[in-house]
Amino acid sequence: MTASDRMRRTVRRLALLAVPLLLGGCNLVVLNPAGDVAQRQGDLVMIATGLMLLIILPVMALTVLFAWRYRAAHRDAPYDPDWDHSTGLELVIWAAPLVIIICLGALTWAGTHLLDPYRPLARIAPDRPVPASVEPLEVNVVALDWKWLFILPEYGIASVNELAAPVDRPIRFRITATSVMNSFYIPALAGQIYAMPGMETTLNAVINRPGEFEGFSANYSGAGFSGMRFRFHGMTEQGFEGWVAQVRRAGETLGRTDFLALQRPSQNAPVRHFSAVDPDLFSAILNMCVEPGRMCQHDMMSIDARGGLGVAGIGSVRRLVRGGAADDGAERPAGSMVASICAIPTFPAARPERAAVSQMRLTGAGLRPPGLERSLPLAVSQLPPGPES
Repeated sequence: MTASDRMRRTVRRLALLAVPLLLGGCNLVVLNPAGDVAQRQGDLVMIATGLMLLIILPVMALTVLFAWRYRAAHRDAPYDPDWDHSTGLELVIWAAPLVIIICLGALTWAGTHLLDPYRPLARIAPDRPVPASVEPLEVNVVALDWKWLFILPEYGIASVNELAAPVDRPIRFRITATSVMNSFYIPALAGQIYAMPGMETTLNAVINRPGEFEGFSANYSGAGFSGMRFRFHGMTEQGFEGWVAQVRRAGETLGRTDFLALQRPSQNAPVRHFSAVDPDLFSAILNMCVEPGRMCQHDMMSIDARGGLGVAGIGSVRRLVRGGAADDGAERPAGSMVASICAIPTFPAARPERAAVSQMRLTGAGLRPPGLERSLPLAVSQLPPGPES
C-alpha cells in the first residue's frame, strides 16, 4: 500500500468519526421538545421508525449476505436449480410485514385521535391531568404578509412576532390568515397546522418547561416567507405576568384602522406590542370584514341559509357598502357588485303582458313546485313566468 492510499484511508476514518460528533451538537428539537403534545408526536415518530427498521435492517443485511455468499468467486456455494418453494420462508416473508403494518396502523389510528389538534388537552404531562380549575389560555393567531399577529383576548393585548405563555397551562390557538395560506408551527410545542383566510383552525398544546423557542411558517407564502419567524417564550406564572405588564406599557392600540395599516406586506418585521385591542377585531378578520361597511362572511352565510340572494335579498344587500379586494376603507356606492349580478333583467316593452304568477315562494335554484312552501318570500310576480304558468 502506497503512502497516498494510507493517507486516503486515514482521512476516511476521521470523516466517519466526525459524523457522530457533528450530529451530537445538533438540537433535534422535534425529538426533544418542551411540550407534551410535541413529545408524544416525537415518540410516535420514533416508534414507527423502529417498527419499520425491523424489516429494513434484515433486508439490508441479507442483501450483503447474498451478494457475498453467491459471488462469482464462490465455487463451493450450494446449487439447487429445482428449488421453488418453502412454506417456512413464505410465512416469514408475509407474516412479519403484516404484523408490522397492523401495529403501525393501530398506533397511527390511536395517535391521530389522541393528538387531534382540535381535541382539548386531557393532560399537561405524563401522569398529570389538567386541573379542573384551569382554563386554557386563548391565543388568536393571524398570519399576515409576512409576519404573525398574536391576540390574547383574556388580557386585551396583542403582539407581532412574539408570544409568551405560562408553563403547564393549556393553550388554545385559534388560527386564521388574511391573504394566502400559511402554516403555524412551533416545533418545541406541537405539530404544524394551516392558517387560511376566511377559515379558523384550532390547535391545543402546552409548554412544560421555561425557555425561548422558535416559531415560523412552514408553508411558502411569497417573497417575505423566509423572514416570517417569531419567538415563543415559555415562562413561569410570574414571568408571564411580567411579560403581560411589559406589553401593556407599550402604549399602542390595535383597532380596525390600525390593523388595515398593519396588514400591509412587510418583510422581517420587528417585534411590536399593543396595549389594547378591539375585542371584535379577530372576529372581523376571520369573517373578512375589517374594512368599514364590508359584509361579513357570517352575515352572507346567514342570508344563504334563509334562501340566498334572490329578488327579496337584493334590497338588503343594497344597503351594505361593499368594496373591492384592495379596499382602503373609503366609502363606495352601496351594493354595486351584488346588485349588478342579481338585478332583474328589463324585458322589451313590446312583450305581451301576462297574468301575474302566484306569490308562491321559490325553492332551490328558482324552482317552483306546486304546493311547496319555503321560509323566504320572493317577489315571484317580477320574474319571467315559469313553464308551469
